[in-house]
Amino acid sequence: MIKILSDHPNRSFRLDYFCSRFNAAKSSISEDLAIAKKILSENDLGMMITVPGVGGGVKYVPYITDAQVLEVQKELCRHLAGPERIMGGGFLYTSDIMFSPGVAEKLAAIFARKFADAGADYVVTLETKGIPLAFTTARLLDIPVIVVRRETKISEGPTISINYFSGSSGKMQKMSMAKKAARRGSNALIIDDFMRAGGSLKGITELLDEFDIKVCGIGVAIAAGDIPETKVGEYTSVVRLMGVDESSGTIDVVPNIQIF
Repeated sequence: MIKILSDHPNRSFRLDYFCSRFNAAKSSISEDLAIAKKILSENDLGMMITVPGVGGGVKYVPYITDAQVLEVQKELCRHLAGPERIMGGGFLYTSDIMFSPGVAEKLAAIFARKFADAGADYVVTLETKGIPLAFTTARLLDIPVIVVRRETKISEGPTISINYFSGSSGKMQKMSMAKKAARRGSNALIIDDFMRAGGSLKGITELLDEFDIKVCGIGVAIAAGDIPETKVGEYTSVVRLMGVDESSGTIDVVPNIQIF
């Protein structure tokens, strides 16, 4: 039962499902679930929650402790600290980190805890490096992903496009989203890999406004810490990139101590 529930986080299973699956009485299933709940709790492996009501049941909710969050933050800082990552203009090479399934799972666990009660109907990200993190976060929250495109795709049908100013490139760029991608009046959680001044995230917010979609949270893996003011309001970053010194080959990156 733990395997089934943890493979489908935040998805409710009725007790009848397990009774049928294991040919067992409800009383036996309830006893086993109580044992499973205790095991998960005692080993900081997540939470098992009973969902009340006619359509209720039981579901597994991923949970990461404060100590585990700090360890993930320190690990990400270690990954980013290598001088070989420095590229021209003070940029860092992060593709290997952001496309690592192991790293994405750990970062997603942080965002799943942070935004568990945000009421998001979708996770939204801008292609491309934020996609693995967005998909992993969406899986833990059991909601769909919307990928905002930089170029329109004919296979997605009619789209809505906007122009936005990118702080990283210093120029106007375009992003688009398929009209059929989301329900109007829903809520979206924006997840991305990096934020410098927030131009891209502001662009996503403005694009979602065209769909009457409310942004209920913003999470980024890395945020520049030397930007006095961003173009977006409240957001959550895992670590903060305080500075990159190309001459000395040093990278100053620290955990975000205000993550929760």
